[in-house]
Amino acid sequence: MAKRDYYDILGINKSASKEEIKKAYRKLALKHHPDKNKGDKVSEDKFKEASEAYHVLSDDKRKANYDQFGHAAFESGGGGQGFGNFDFGSSFSDIFEDFFGDDIFGGSRGSRRRSSNRGNDLRYDVTINLEDAFKGLNKKINYTTYRKCNKCSGNGSEPGSKPITCAYCNGHGKVRSNQGFFTVQQTCPECSGYGERINNPCSRCGGNGKTQSQENISVKIPKGVDDGTRIRLTGKGEAGSKGGGSGDLYLFISIENHSIFKRSDENLYYELPITISDAALGTTVEVPSIDGGKSKIKIPPGTQHGKQLRLKGKGMPVLRGGSFGDLYIKIVTEIPTSLNSKQKQLLEEFRKIESEKPNPVIKNFFEKAKKFWKKS
Repeated sequence: MAKRDYYDILGINKSASKEEIKKAYRKLALKHHPDKNKGDKVSEDKFKEASEAYHVLSDDKRKANYDQFGHAAFESGGGGQGFGNFDFGSSFSDIFEDFFGDDIFGGSRGSRRRSSNRGNDLRYDVTINLEDAFKGLNKKINYTTYRKCNKCSGNGSEPGSKPITCAYCNGHGKVRSNQGFFTVQQTCPECSGYGERINNPCSRCGGNGKTQSQENISVKIPKGVDDGTRIRLTGKGEAGSKGGGSGDLYLFISIENHSIFKRSDENLYYELPITISDAALGTTVEVPSIDGGKSKIKIPPGTQHGKQLRLKGKGMPVLRGGSFGDLYIKIVTEIPTSLNSKQKQLLEEFRKIESEKPNPVIKNFFEKAKKFWKKS
């Protein structure tokens, strides 16, 4: 059966760049990879076919030979390397390791060690009040963690001795085995992925390279933090094993409910209760602001229940923004529930005057109601 054209296999033309060749191959390789299509012979063949095409077209010399001689360039006696005995186990392993990097076979020896040895991240919950969130503060944090062992400097070996390279994996931390044409990589069973072995463990940390420690640090909590804000302290988590890097400490901020203010993002809100006489006649009152001061606001005559007033710039600071939100004040007209005789007398007189000249809004509503009743 005649072989298909390599360009047709990858779905590209002869002028395709190396990046385009790579992109086309990646798409096909991920689609037909044997791990995703177990037992599917058609996908396995397409995977091999695409990998063979990429092996040729990704190399300038092989590509030039193919463009000049076609498949004959790689047939026995055709002036090139034949594919009759193509080693899928080793050649495809090299292609995938170069192409997909750490995703398939893992990174370099050093990067794998640093990743596997890195210490755990830690979480610490901090509760503050709204005033602290407005001003910002320095908060003392006390927590238990692991720090690098002082005796062995974190390498896990007793002073005077050093870890030795694992002979089983040659220091890689991983071992490979071939299953058919595909290479499987696993954590080394001898060194558990560290790439090193300790023959003389440190007597203080037992070879782990870290010991438990009580940490006391001061943390600056910036102005404007909101409920749920997360602050990362790099390297303040647990120390890594056997010289690995430290994890991070994450502070999760919670804001206590305030007795007056309610918050939404950078804006603040509260309800201001006033009497019906103040709502009708108007007044000027002093109201609290989150900075601890007072602000004077004017309530115009005839202010309706539910009206909202805004004090610009009297809200919370915008986190790392330099500006401030606003304060919104909702007017709540309080209706008295217990009246003395004098109050009742005055209100009766007021109601009598009202009936002589009805409120136009109220009058309009009941006129609409009468029309509705007639229709019904």
